[in-house]
Amino acid sequence: MSDWTVPADRPEYDAAAEAALAKLDLETKADLLAGIDMWRTLAAPEAGLRSMTVSDGPIGVRGRFWTAADPSLALPSPTAQAASWDPELVRRIGNALAAEARRKDVDVLLAPTINLHRSPLGGRHFEAFSEDPYLTGRIATAYVAGVQERGVGTTMKHYVANDAETDRFTVDNVIGERALRELYLRPFEMIAAAVNPWGVMTAYNAVNGTTMTAHRELMAVLRDEFGFDGFNVSDWGAARHTVEDVEAGLDLAMPGPFTIYGAHLVEAVREGRTSEEHVDAAVRRMLKLAARVGALEGVAAAVDERIEAVEDPEAFLREIARRSFVLAKNGVPAGDEAAMLPLHGDAIHRLALIGPAAAEARVLGGGSATVFPPHVVAPLDGLRAALGDRVQYAQGVDLFEQITAAGRGFALTVRPVRHDGTELAPEPLANGDVKWMGYVPGLDPSELHLAIVEGVYTVQATGEHVFGTRGAGRHKLVVGGEVLFDGAHVFAGDDPFEAFFGPGVERARVRLEAGQEVSVRLEYTPDDFPPGFPPSVLFGLMHTEPRPDEDRLIAEAVETARDAEVAVVVVSTTAMTESEGFDRRDLRLPGRQDELVSAVAAANPNTVVVVNTGSPVEMPWADEVAAILLTWFPGQEGGGALAEVLLGAEPGGRLTTTWPRRLEDAPVVQVVPTGEGELHYDEGVFIGYRAWERRGGAEPAFWFGHGLSYTDWEYEEIGVDGDEVTVRVRNSGSVKGREVVQVYLAPEAEVQGGIEKHRLAGFQAIEAEPGETVEVVVRLEERSFQYWSEQEHGWRDAGGTWTVEAGRNVGDLRLSAPVKRA
Repeated sequence: MSDWTVPADRPEYDAAAEAALAKLDLETKADLLAGIDMWRTLAAPEAGLRSMTVSDGPIGVRGRFWTAADPSLALPSPTAQAASWDPELVRRIGNALAAEARRKDVDVLLAPTINLHRSPLGGRHFEAFSEDPYLTGRIATAYVAGVQERGVGTTMKHYVANDAETDRFTVDNVIGERALRELYLRPFEMIAAAVNPWGVMTAYNAVNGTTMTAHRELMAVLRDEFGFDGFNVSDWGAARHTVEDVEAGLDLAMPGPFTIYGAHLVEAVREGRTSEEHVDAAVRRMLKLAARVGALEGVAAAVDERIEAVEDPEAFLREIARRSFVLAKNGVPAGDEAAMLPLHGDAIHRLALIGPAAAEARVLGGGSATVFPPHVVAPLDGLRAALGDRVQYAQGVDLFEQITAAGRGFALTVRPVRHDGTELAPEPLANGDVKWMGYVPGLDPSELHLAIVEGVYTVQATGEHVFGTRGAGRHKLVVGGEVLFDGAHVFAGDDPFEAFFGPGVERARVRLEAGQEVSVRLEYTPDDFPPGFPPSVLFGLMHTEPRPDEDRLIAEAVETARDAEVAVVVVSTTAMTESEGFDRRDLRLPGRQDELVSAVAAANPNTVVVVNTGSPVEMPWADEVAAILLTWFPGQEGGGALAEVLLGAEPGGRLTTTWPRRLEDAPVVQVVPTGEGELHYDEGVFIGYRAWERRGGAEPAFWFGHGLSYTDWEYEEIGVDGDEVTVRVRNSGSVKGREVVQVYLAPEAEVQGGIEKHRLAGFQAIEAEPGETVEVVVRLEERSFQYWSEQEHGWRDAGGTWTVEAGRNVGDLRLSAPVKRA
């Protein structure tokens, strides 16, 4: 484990917290635990306490206002960050996010997500790091260290086992004690031991019959066993039980102020249903957080230095993306001697770039991970900057699934209107969506009568355009001076987040001519938001362009590819495929993208496929193409990084999860609860590569840890001395390269319930010049040799003989040596 910088508490914090606590009455204390709006806590000037602001991560810091008027850097997705297998890089990512948080006056980042890739169908798969608890713990530790060493708090989330989205508010995840300890709790334990995290977020779901915000047993594990001393915040709307939650150790119920705390908590104390001591314990932890982040007068923050800018952010974001890209396949085209990649720019006279995501990149996943970046570099932008007009673009397919927020061709603003008709200043919109979560710019939400989205649409294509709306409330939609809809939309779902991210509704169809400029206006009067949430204004102007003839698009793409020396096809998922709020039903690429890839590959054997997804997809054309590059959701600079990697920069990523060839091959696919609302983790400790190896049979498309280099590597020698493993590797190729040396332990012992064939025990990323030899030293942890005994309720050494193995991935282990246990 790296020697992280951990901000130390100042000795006066406990006394300062006690002094502040003594100045607060019960009502103020209860309100402090309830929050005042979507993102802020109560200020208590009489105790020297200012309000604290929390904000969503994990790929950017949104701040209080979800608006394009306040843009945020958009980093690569957590799957991409972890694919670097580089804790020091991830520490720098944490530093950058802390700077963004400081710039936006945010005290606590609601990240990182350290749930596991239990199943490839998990809807927030892209927001978590890995299927492996050790890798997750190492990467998340670096993330927390990087954020907190710059004075901003973090929240490990979601505690615990929030590994799927289906019925997430009500599901009861039934998990054996051993799987809980070895897999799902392990990253929390690692972070708590290494870097003293300042916060944790408890999940919506229940575990073994008890909802997590009221789970005394598991909160005791976190605090008493793991030594966690930070604050505990609920996921938004997760807290449901006033007495049970406060007694279990839930400190902050968000969002405020209409939560189970506040007046409800005062009433419970007054009636004797709970003790004020529980309230005081929670307030102490909130006051300690305030001291740490500099929100409590009379004591200095844990970190004095305040850095509010990321040095050369565009270059840094490209670096993260390059180090995350996984070169999954790199074949040698027929009649050639060299591998397909990298391309040699000076030898390319015509490159065909194909796919909707090549022109309109998908840089982040849907849901609370969404931010508005200041700009986005698409693959088309990046490659044209490098190769100019030698790049010929063809759309290839139409990925339309349902009406979406107005975007391409729209120039829009939004402004609030008071009940007396006074209109406030407009602010720009990145697209047709308005998300005023718990606030209205310039107004108290109670003063709002309606909101007006207004602007001009420059028509992009001739034909029938569809206009629509999103959001519960009354809509008046006017296009070109004509009222197309004037009526109400009633929100009827069970999940209040549907109001944020749910589907739009088609309202009218209008024929328009390309180049025409059309005025658009949407007047929106909100309904009451679901109980438990502060007043929020969430609605949208929706639009769909005329649908093109896909047969024609594919034919045009094939002709563009046939005339080029190289064809690069960018395939992607959509906002309807990977997002918070729902799980995936399959692993297929949306639309006719598989057909497109096969058609292009048949026309040009030099076809490279760029897979722009946050999590695994099926690739039935894998054997037909020359190369496959996985770029995840690469952040705002992804297109520039892609051009650099295609043209020679080393793709540094390695898989953090095993990719199946087909969904039916995946060992764990159940993410839907039974009729009793239970989701049984019957696989126990066997998820990911552990399950693939145990079951045998079908091979995955790519093993955990897989990733090719632009050079070759020889694994020459391995040695074990006590708890240290030394691996010598040599760059046997012709260019400088990057390798991730992976060390696994293989037990021979038999334990009840079985034990893994391999478990990741260490890793290190290295760089080497051609011919250079590097020695990697990995220290083995005692826990890597242990298992959790459900009979004895504790960790036990598995005993027997162990073998340490090293290699390029769990399916390509090249060196081995016995490990002598004392």
